[in-house]
Amino acid sequence: MIEGVIFDMDGLMFDTERLWDTFWEPACAALGVPMPADTAAFYAGGRGLAGEKLKAHLRAFFPGVDAQKMLDKVWQIGQARFAQGVPCKPGLQELLALLEERGIPRIVASSSPRAMIEQNLQTTGTARYFHDVVCGADVQHSKPAPDIFLEAARRLRVDIRRCLVLEDSFNGVRAGHAAGAVTVMVPDLAAPDDEMRRLYTRCCRDLYEVRDLLRDGTLDAPA
Repeated sequence: MIEGVIFDMDGLMFDTERLWDTFWEPACAALGVPMPADTAAFYAGGRGLAGEKLKAHLRAFFPGVDAQKMLDKVWQIGQARFAQGVPCKPGLQELLALLEERGIPRIVASSSPRAMIEQNLQTTGTARYFHDVVCGADVQHSKPAPDIFLEAARRLRVDIRRCLVLEDSFNGVRAGHAAGAVTVMVPDLAAPDDEMRRLYTRCCRDLYEVRDLLRDGTLDAPA
């Protein structure tokens, strides 16, 4: 049975992926740097990345630019915007209520900075549902490596094979699969492709469907 649930944040819990995409242009303008020619590839390739992998991604699209300086500017813009509040994804509150009712521990594992994760949890009133938070800075290797989910399971004191990982991004699904978790994709900006279908345990249209599957016992860890 599922003994712990690990939540991604951006695009899974909160409708923030679209907001993140809007922060790069003003950040580039502030730094006097042109946006990449292929913005779709830039946005898609960076989702779920943190630490050195995210910096390497930035260097590939912004040669010669100080990646940390750019990240600092994007985070500054993002934190100011998120302070105004962020919208919850459909079914989040209902799923969290079911997990609380059943006593199943919950944790957030997100590549975003810790301050931003905690701010979003506070402004949406969801902080009380979670036992802990793991951010990108807490692990050596970011998604698609499994480190963040393995650390989340360790903090929950639950075997990763009995953890449910909820993700919307390709890199997140790759990380969940690599960790050995029951991995469910709830697509946000990108529909699953053949690779994702090979990796995830199941695809759900929204968090209401995840709740229903857990409630009915049709989404479970292997015996």
